[in-house]
Amino acid sequence: MTDNIFANLKDRSNSVFKNKKPLDHRFLPENLPHRNEQITLIAKYWVEALDNVTPSDLTIYGKTGTGKTAAAKFAQQQLLEAAKEKKQYIRVEYIKCTDYTTEYQVLAQLCQRLGRDVPYRGWTKGEIINTFRDIFKQEFNGNELILIVILDEIDILLEKDGDGLLYTLTRTDNVSILSISNFLDFKKFIKPRVMSSLRDKEIVFPPYRADQLADILKERSKMSFKDGVLDEDVIPLCSAMAAKEEGDARYALDLLRTAGELADNDKSDKIIGDYVIAAKNEIEHNKVTDIILTLPTQQQRVLEAILILTKEKEEITSGKLYETYKEVSKGDSVTYRRIFDFINELEMLGIISTNTKSFGRGKGRTNIIKLQCDEKLVENTLYSM
Repeated sequence: MTDNIFANLKDRSNSVFKNKKPLDHRFLPENLPHRNEQITLIAKYWVEALDNVTPSDLTIYGKTGTGKTAAAKFAQQQLLEAAKEKKQYIRVEYIKCTDYTTEYQVLAQLCQRLGRDVPYRGWTKGEIINTFRDIFKQEFNGNELILIVILDEIDILLEKDGDGLLYTLTRTDNVSILSISNFLDFKKFIKPRVMSSLRDKEIVFPPYRADQLADILKERSKMSFKDGVLDEDVIPLCSAMAAKEEGDARYALDLLRTAGELADNDKSDKIIGDYVIAAKNEIEHNKVTDIILTLPTQQQRVLEAILILTKEKEEITSGKLYETYKEVSKGDSVTYRRIFDFINELEMLGIISTNTKSFGRGKGRTNIIKLQCDEKLVENTLYSM
């Protein structure tokens, strides 16, 4: 009988890693560098729960990788420890709105976690709301339940399902909401009648600076790598690259982990700056590929038209792009006006850039479009589908 393939792969004695887990952005360390101010603000509002008072609703904003989720979970952990000592009946439930995208799904999940066996489909909205609210009739040592619901990436749920969940939660006694969003304008999905009940306090998470990212990576690297494997320029390089990506700590951690994996692949006992550069290329390659593969069909056709004109060394105006797009679409095309929406979305994703070109006084202006990704990568991804 042949040896199990995993038995051979399990030997990590020559790896630069001792534990990869701390390099995962979902890992919650005992210390969150440079986020004490924001965590203290969350705690300042939540401390009322320890006196059996429902805390104010909160909203925390910040770009991807600025520590929003980690700070909320850190405060959650601390509050539950304090509640246990005081024998308070407090629950803090974290809901990721990419996993539970409707009011029904979230309420069913909360009911399940709080001990009520409800189906994930089949009940009316009224039945699930009544069951959820009935939970708050319980008492523990004479105290009523106080529930804090963390809604991470709330904008996704609001855009898909509307503000019904917020309406229900804000009108349920003893419930406080902490909303997390990457976007300052997510409240455009909330109707005035719900906003008047929400009355949330807001906390903004700024992007990390390069020196702050370096502090984070130093702490995580001590837990993740064997002694002496990191070259001295690796962490500064990862930090500088991530600072350019709007201070994204997730990106910094991905760079460091991928650089270590590339060193392992080369059977190297040292991680050097070259591995960080290679890691950057690999991560960007995977990111661009994932974006292109998940684009709607019409946007893929627009991108294909941009690719064709780029390869022909053409200056890409919106007019030329639309003509080429119609050829690519073979009759199944959208309007010229809709093309501008696609261009804006592709620019937001970092796939293309646009610059306004003026033809002089009275002669008008036009947008010049440029591909910002490797041509070969875009070509291989588009034509491999």
